[in-house]
Amino acid sequence: MKRTFSTDEAIKRWNLHAESFTARYTKYGDKSRIVALNPTIFSLMGEVNGKQVLDAGCGEGYLSRLLADKGAEVTAVDYSDKMLEIADERTPSEARIHYYYGNCENLDFLEGEQFDMIVSNMVILDLEDYQSALREMYRLLKPGGTFIFSILHPCFITPNSGWIRNDQGEKSSWKVDRYFHEGVYDQRFPFGTGDPIVWYHRTLTSYFKAILRAGFIVEDLVEPKPSKEILRKYPELKEDLNCADFVVFKLGK
Repeated sequence: MKRTFSTDEAIKRWNLHAESFTARYTKYGDKSRIVALNPTIFSLMGEVNGKQVLDAGCGEGYLSRLLADKGAEVTAVDYSDKMLEIADERTPSEARIHYYYGNCENLDFLEGEQFDMIVSNMVILDLEDYQSALREMYRLLKPGGTFIFSILHPCFITPNSGWIRNDQGEKSSWKVDRYFHEGVYDQRFPFGTGDPIVWYHRTLTSYFKAILRAGFIVEDLVEPKPSKEILRKYPELKEDLNCADFVVFKLGK
């Protein structure tokens, strides 16, 4: 039987684990964001100075703060009260950021066509009704605007995917399994007590068709990989050249 539950359950779990998840964040987020996601996102966004930007699913606000530092006028929303509390604590009072509670599946308190850019970093995969979220992003974006979102790469991070090890316990190859089994699954974070954070696995086809149905044009797609400079600093990330952990979409309206 296919496992499913609503976004409300995902919200409860993010509130439960918000402090643990963000405890090791630096100004630039965690390692995955520093080495893979941030460089890709900012490269796709280009110049943000003076732009109206929505951080859709801002979490503890690190990306909102980086955008504000680059001169953007930032509106930030998240569906976790606890994440927003942490964001408020970590954000200087003079920062040009307005935080709001909101589920990206329905942001009807925001007027349509008001943002030049929208970024949603590792959020769409945490929503049960991702198709409604994509439609909301289209509604909120100005004509000619840009929507950038990142997710776990659905072709490689699948239910039951993981490393295959040899007899010495060394990593030998990455196993992909149950790719076509769409549904909700536990993420593999060791947060101790309480139900784990979840993600909603969908195929690349499902994402692509939902993007087109929402009205977007696909302008670019990037599968981030560590640069030579990053590998010199973090040589252990050489294993990330075996497959992509993330995929980042750049969409236009």
